[in-house]
Amino acid sequence: MEVNDNEEILLAKRINVYNDEAIYSQALRIAVYDEFKAYEVYTKVLEKFGFLQPFVNIREAESRHYSSLIPLLEKYEVEVPINNWAEKIEIPNTFIECCELGVASEIENIAMYDNLLSHVVEEDIRDILFRLQASSYNNHLPAFRNCVINYYSVSNNQSFNQEDLMEKLGEYQGLLDDLMTGDLDQSKLTQILSKLNISMISGVAFGGASLALINSYMNSNNKE
Repeated sequence: MEVNDNEEILLAKRINVYNDEAIYSQALRIAVYDEFKAYEVYTKVLEKFGFLQPFVNIREAESRHYSSLIPLLEKYEVEVPINNWAEKIEIPNTFIECCELGVASEIENIAMYDNLLSHVVEEDIRDILFRLQASSYNNHLPAFRNCVINYYSVSNNQSFNQEDLMEKLGEYQGLLDDLMTGDLDQSKLTQILSKLNISMISGVAFGGASLALINSYMNSNNKE
């Protein structure tokens, strides 16, 4: 498998100010590499479970996303990363877990763009990064959120320990506050991702409840 130059930066999804590579170059390569990843993940979901929404539409959007970045890499003479994700990706065993994975991935994508935008000064690059982040926040994340909520709303066989759920859901409030205000470091992001993809850790019932909280939170907090 081919490996990209500075692939550790691409995988970290964060600007390394101590690296010799220019900030704008890092930002563009990180962004397009992450859009490659999303496209490949959602492609594998479709291959495994069939052409189901929201993965069909979102995969097409990811294709448009990385295609919109390529002209900027060409303009700034930045080498396009090798898309080597196909050999790295493992897809969950159930469709609902894929939807939860979609939620976690889009939140991570939003946080990634926050980091890139905090460093990039070139206006044309900032414009495309803002637009891609907005698409993840306004379109992709709600679509995956609704996928999970709809699944649990029609499932009548889930048993919930309400006290335990309320205690655990309380932990989300501070994490989500940090996400929406931009006060999110890598450790907090790890907490969010591990909690959101909870069905792969400690049971699908809590996964659905966590997404219900996100549904309520996002409806009451509009990102500018």
